[in-house]
Amino acid sequence: MRDSTPTTSVKNPRLGSIDLLRGLAMVLMLLDHTRDFFHNVSHYVDPTDLSQVDAALFLTRWVTHFAAPVFVFLAGTAAYMQLSRGRTKDDLSRFLVIRGLWLILLEFTVVRIGIFFNLDYFRLLAALQVIWVLGVSMIVLAGLIRLPLLVTAGIGATMIAGHNLLDGIQATAWDGPARALWMVLHQQGTFLMGSFPSPMVIVMYPLVPWIGVMAVGYAFGRVYQIDAKKRRRILLGLGAVLTAVFVVLRAARGYGDPAPWVIQKDALFTVLSFLNTTKYPPSLQFLLMTLGPSIGALALLERVRFGLPGYVLITLGRVPLFFYLLQFYVAHGLAVLAGCLAGQPIAYQFSFVRAPEGAGFDLWIVYAFWAISLLLLYPLCNWFASVKRRHRNWWLSYL
Repeated sequence: MRDSTPTTSVKNPRLGSIDLLRGLAMVLMLLDHTRDFFHNVSHYVDPTDLSQVDAALFLTRWVTHFAAPVFVFLAGTAAYMQLSRGRTKDDLSRFLVIRGLWLILLEFTVVRIGIFFNLDYFRLLAALQVIWVLGVSMIVLAGLIRLPLLVTAGIGATMIAGHNLLDGIQATAWDGPARALWMVLHQQGTFLMGSFPSPMVIVMYPLVPWIGVMAVGYAFGRVYQIDAKKRRRILLGLGAVLTAVFVVLRAARGYGDPAPWVIQKDALFTVLSFLNTTKYPPSLQFLLMTLGPSIGALALLERVRFGLPGYVLITLGRVPLFFYLLQFYVAHGLAVLAGCLAGQPIAYQFSFVRAPEGAGFDLWIVYAFWAISLLLLYPLCNWFASVKRRHRNWWLSYL
C-alpha cells in the first residue's frame, strides 16, 4: 500500500473485470428504479419491511443494495488508475473538482427531472442521491490524493468503521442550518431551504460514510499495480475477510448497524432479517455485506468469460454516467406509457405525491419492463462507448 504510483503511462487496456462489475451494478440499479416507478406494493410499503412483504419483493430490493457501494467504491479505484496511467496529481485533483461540481449540477437538474417529471423547483429543489454523493466525494478526494496513500485509506476506513458511533444523534427535532447540515452529513431526511414556505431538499444519501467508501476505493486501486496472480489471491482473501467480519458482527448483534436481526416466523425470513442491514446511511455491516463479496468477485471475473452477457455488462460499465442519466427517463417514461395503456391514473407520475390506490403493477411486470429498459438502453450505451473510443475530446471524460 506504499504510495509508489508509477510516473509512466500504462498502456494496458482497461481491466474488463472492473467494467464488468460496474456494469452489473448499473443493471441492478436499473432494477431498483424500475421497481420504484412500476411496482404497486412498493408505492405504499418499505420493500425491506419483513412484516409487510414477501421474500420475492425483499430479495428484489436487497440484491440492488450492491449497486451504490460498488459504484462509489470503483469510482475511487478509477481515480487511482488514472494516476497509474500517467496523470499527475495536480491534473487529477483539478479533474475531480470539476467533475464533482458537474455531477452535483446533474443531480439538481437532469436526475431530478428524470425522477419526478416535474419542474416545480419551489416545492422540491432536489432529492440528493448517489450522483450527489459521488460529486461531493470526488471534491473531497481531490484533496485526499495529496496525502500518503495509507493516510487516505485510514481516513476512509475510519469513516466507514466509526460513523455508527454517531447513530444516536438525531436532527429530527432541530431547525435551521444545524438540521440541514446534520442530514447532509449523516441522517436521511428532509429540510427546507429557508423559512416556510420554501423549497424542500430530500437527503437520501448522507455524505458520511460514502466519502470514506470512495477514499478506500482510491487506495484499493494500488492492488491493480500488483502481479495478476498475486492480485487475485489478495482480492479473494480481502473479500472473504470482509464478508466474514460482516457475518461475525451481524451474528453477535454487535456494533455496526442500528437494526439488529431478529428471529422471524420461519428459517427463510430469519435469514432475510440477518441480511436486512441499514442503507440510509449505509452502516458498517451494510458495507461489509456488499463490498466484501464484490471485491472477491473481482478476482473471479478476471478469469471467467461470460460471452455476450459479459460483453454487454462491460460496455455498460464503460459508460456508467451516461447509462445512469438515461435510465430514469427510460424507466419513468415506460411507467407512464404502461399506466396509460392499462387505464391507470398517471398524474402522480408528474408530481411529488404518493401513487393512488390501484396504481402500479405486479412484480413480474416490473421484471418485464426492467428487461425492456435494458433492451432500449444498451444500443444507446454501445453507441456512446464507441464514440468515446474513437474520439478523445476532453468533454467526453465528464460523461
